[in-house]
Amino acid sequence: MRTAAFLYPWDVVGDPAAADRLAGLGIQQVTLASAYHSTRALTPRHPRHRIVTARHAAVLYPPDPARWAGRALRPATQDWTAGPDPFGAAARALADAGLEVHTWVVLAHNSRLGAEHPAAVVRNAYGDPYPWAPCIARPEVREYLVDLAAEAAVRPGALGTELESCGWYGLAHLHAHDKTGGVPLNGAAQYLMSVCFCTVCADGYARLGVPAQEVRAAVVRALEPQWSAGRAGPGEREGLGDGEGPGSREGEWAAVEELLGAELAGLLRSWRDGAARTLQRAAVRAVRDAAADSFRVLLHADPAAHRCGANAGVDPADVLAHADGVVLPCSGDAAARADVLGPFAGRRGRGGDRPAGGADRPAGGAAVGGASVTSGASVTGRASETAGASVTAGVSATVRVSASTVAANFTVVSGMGGSPGTLAADAAHAASLGATELRLYHAGLASDRDLAAVGDALREIGDNSGKHTAC
Repeated sequence: MRTAAFLYPWDVVGDPAAADRLAGLGIQQVTLASAYHSTRALTPRHPRHRIVTARHAAVLYPPDPARWAGRALRPATQDWTAGPDPFGAAARALADAGLEVHTWVVLAHNSRLGAEHPAAVVRNAYGDPYPWAPCIARPEVREYLVDLAAEAAVRPGALGTELESCGWYGLAHLHAHDKTGGVPLNGAAQYLMSVCFCTVCADGYARLGVPAQEVRAAVVRALEPQWSAGRAGPGEREGLGDGEGPGSREGEWAAVEELLGAELAGLLRSWRDGAARTLQRAAVRAVRDAAADSFRVLLHADPAAHRCGANAGVDPADVLAHADGVVLPCSGDAAARADVLGPFAGRRGRGGDRPAGGADRPAGGAAVGGASVTSGASVTGRASETAGASVTAGVSATVRVSASTVAANFTVVSGMGGSPGTLAADAAHAASLGATELRLYHAGLASDRDLAAVGDALREIGDNSGKHTAC
């Protein structure tokens, strides 16, 4: 089963043994960060340091000055990893060790951008800004993210990309000295606290037929029980219990509809889904336009369109119609994996034909605000290696699209809740549910013991590969 591990450039730069150590695990690919958010990361095996503090969101390569000249929203550079191009240096070392390199691009998660441009971020129903969450409905944000996707994804030596946070970001955020856990928030409450009321979103609600102040008041009313001790919170009413309620994706949305009413909940979903689809399609198209035809474009995703965060909510049928596949969060128990992989079951084999040249060319622009997102008859996907002869310029032709990638992402860092010791069994279960590849988070953060367990699991998976026809 094809397996990739996530990695930061600082895990490799300055450590001559890093690339060969990773290759020895039995992985085929490294998904290497090229644009990333702020973090404090452990480097347990590096010969020169143990902690790297990335103080702000930044690109880990030299950005193109011409692309960003005169623009208010632009990527920041970094100074915590040596050299002018940490991504490039790490990518070369990994490729020399026989590993395929793909870029790891974080998009709508950027606290520095929010601090410098407060008008560009999500604002909740109470007026509180979320500096870490650029509002993807705003044209200037979408333009920035699409251009960042194209530049950060298509780096020298990379054969594909994985786009994280390509959609709405919301309340949930690992923040310094976080003190937001005093009132637990279930899925419905997380959604309501993530609905945006910036000026662009407010205008969008009004254009769809409901004044923003009415939407805001409804969201505040729905959240009120969450803050009142002894009263049921959103989604905790009778009939929304375990198995049907806040813990399941369908239950979360059912709770939102109960709290807001189906009509108002539908209005919000129309606006937000339209904004997410517009960004996702535009980002994928921009990467394809900048890349070779065989370049793979995957999105970190969640099958519930209303969910926010690193694994942005998508419509499974829609995302597999324009991207080459998805990376899905699969840590947890068997039921959690089935919940996330189930909506993609049976969809990945829907290949088709698309114009040669790699890019999906929509017949009409996708509109934000609930309008339909129109696409051409072609289906975007990775061209099969057996598609046929080259195409002469100016001659209409098509190539066959191969089946989409459904990658199951497992945390393999025990200290972060991962379970490397059960990776082989968990991967087999994911394969039975339709997963075609594995992703391991995170090879640079894992202890020696965790990496040894990963190596053992990958050898077991390789020995049993004939038993898992989905792999």
